Amino acid sequence: MARAQSTRPMRALLLQPAFILHRRPYRDTSLLLEIFAQDYGRLGLVARGAATPRARWKGLLQPFAPLLLSWAGAGALATLTAAEDAVCATPFPPQRVLAGFYVNELLIRLLPRLDPYPQLFGAYGALLTELASGPVEEAPLRRFEKQLLEELGYGLTLDREAVSGAPIVAEERYRYVLNQGPLAAHQTQVGIPISGRSLLALRDGIPADPEVLQEMKRLMRAALATHLQGRTLKTRELYRSKRERG
Repeated sequence: MARAQSTRPMRALLLQPAFILHRRPYRDTSLLLEIFAQDYGRLGLVARGAATPRARWKGLLQPFAPLLLSWAGAGALATLTAAEDAVCATPFPPQRVLAGFYVNELLIRLLPRLDPYPQLFGAYGALLTELASGPVEEAPLRRFEKQLLEELGYGLTLDREAVSGAPIVAEERYRYVLNQGPLAAHQTQVGIPISGRSLLALRDGIPADPEVLQEMKRLMRAALATHLQGRTLKTRELYRSKRERG
């Protein structure tokens, strides 16, 4: 079950580890920031004067960079009071930017405001490091999607059949029925077709061959769609356009 939204005041007078998920212009000279903070979760900040040519935070308030931020205010929108680099981050390669924005969009759409997820925060930082320097993006993305669902209280059953409780067998075929779990393929005509090998690979977070990764992606997309409640992800539209141009 998903956790209730926190009523904690939006105030961090000391520098707080955080990442920027999204930014946009606000009233000509300022920026509106959507951030993910280690101890506060997702919240909105206004960075006053940050869009001016001589802004003290010019070039700093960017997605994917580990930051230390502080803010003040208890309303719907707090005010950024300080910002600095947390560590020397690995530069984010252009070919991974879309994957990063995809994860950011998931967090914005699915995380309640002001509800801390410290383990997910750590997983997000680790994911950005993998996307910045790792050889592939699909396996890290599937691992993070899985953990995101678990943190929200919607974890998938990946190690046993839903009805019988029998252990998943790598060589068998299944159909994953959302809100129920995997069933032997011969038991039902509904659900997402998937191999036992793919279920176990997703459970263990182990990178696998393209066929398994494709099955993982199909299952995770269906599971996330349930909680997105029909809302379309803009980054998926960009992925589709990129494939068509390719």
